Amino acid sequence: MRPTSSIRGTVTEAVFGRAYERGDRPALIDLGAGVVYGYRRLAGEVTLGASGLVRRGARRRQVAGIHVGDAAAQTLAVHTVIAAGGVAAPVAPGGGEVGTLLARWDARLLITTPELAEASLRAAEASRVRQVITFGQARDTVDFADLLLLEPGPLPLLDPSVQPALLTQDAGVFTHEDLIGRMYVLDRLAVLEKSDVLLVTWSLTCVLATTTLIGLALMRGALVVVAPGLSPEELAATIHDFGVTVMALPDGAIQRVQG
Repeated sequence: MRPTSSIRGTVTEAVFGRAYERGDRPALIDLGAGVVYGYRRLAGEVTLGASGLVRRGARRRQVAGIHVGDAAAQTLAVHTVIAAGGVAAPVAPGGGEVGTLLARWDARLLITTPELAEASLRAAEASRVRQVITFGQARDTVDFADLLLLEPGPLPLLDPSVQPALLTQDAGVFTHEDLIGRMYVLDRLAVLEKSDVLLVTWSLTCVLATTTLIGLALMRGALVVVAPGLSPEELAATIHDFGVTVMALPDGAIQRVQG
């Protein structure tokens, strides 16, 4: 029986509560970035990364900008910030003046990827950001991998009904309860199961929709394959190669693939 829409716990508990028992089963494949995460690894990096952020001074309700180049990095960054008690605020590459947004949000932390590190550092200089973290090595930044090596510490206790989790440029602030509620609403349409393979073709600008859908898929134990910008031939090949059962189309629709 599927869970009811009663909302309990945080986004981290909802999305990763059963991740360790799923072990090394594939959870997230980003074809553009060439990255594969199993459930245990993804949950582990979120938890250790969040602990590392707290040890490096991240505070509850503090906004953390996220300026990354691929969906895997965005997913990891968003959930790491949320688990640390912060407010994840993704900015898509080319989606606006990053420094202006960071200043408006009073962000003190920025997470980026190496190819965007120079632009992110310039944005940090135009804001109150004091710490830039990259998924990889880049000048004047902290490598995310270094956070995973710090002595683990306790994560903050959060009230999901009032604790902000996600900030978007167009829709505002969403609490943990808001995001989980959206996952349950979406679940009534998508009806995802652990046997499903979900193909997401949305761009990084679809922050709220992508966070909700990928979070739901991980909650249900499905495999998420991310591949934006596919040609019709590439789309057909990807569906075949990965055994895709559910698709998130560029127009926002979610549909089952007919076998």
